[in-house]
Amino acid sequence: MATAYKFAQVQGTAAVGTFATLYTTPSSTEGIISSIIVCNQAASAMTIRIGLDSSAGTPGADEFLVYDAEVAANDTLILSLGLAMAASKYLRVSSSANTCSFTASVSEIS
Repeated sequence: MATAYKFAQVQGTAAVGTFATLYTTPSSTEGIISSIIVCNQAASAMTIRIGLDSSAGTPGADEFLVYDAEVAANDTLILSLGLAMAASKYLRVSSSANTCSFTASVSEIS
C-alpha cells in the first residue's frame, strides 16, 4: 500500500450555511486528515462549521466535527485530528465570511 502526503485548500464561504469541499477522498483510497488550519484574515471574528458527508451537500446533524465555532479576528485555529476517511467521502467547510482560508494536511493510502 502506497501513502501520499498532500494538502488541500479552499477559501471560506460568505454564509455559514453554504458549504465548500475542502477535500474528497478518491475512490479506492483512504484518507487520514492529520490537521485542519483555519486562518481568519479579517478584522472581525467569524463563525465556522466543518463536517463530513457522503456527497457534496450539507452535512447532517450527526456529521459535524465543528459547529458554529468562533475564530477571532486576524487569528488562526489549528485542529489536530487523526481523522480517517473512507473512499469517496467529502470534508465540507463553511464560514460566515469569505475572508478566511481552510487548509487540511492529508495522508492518502491506496
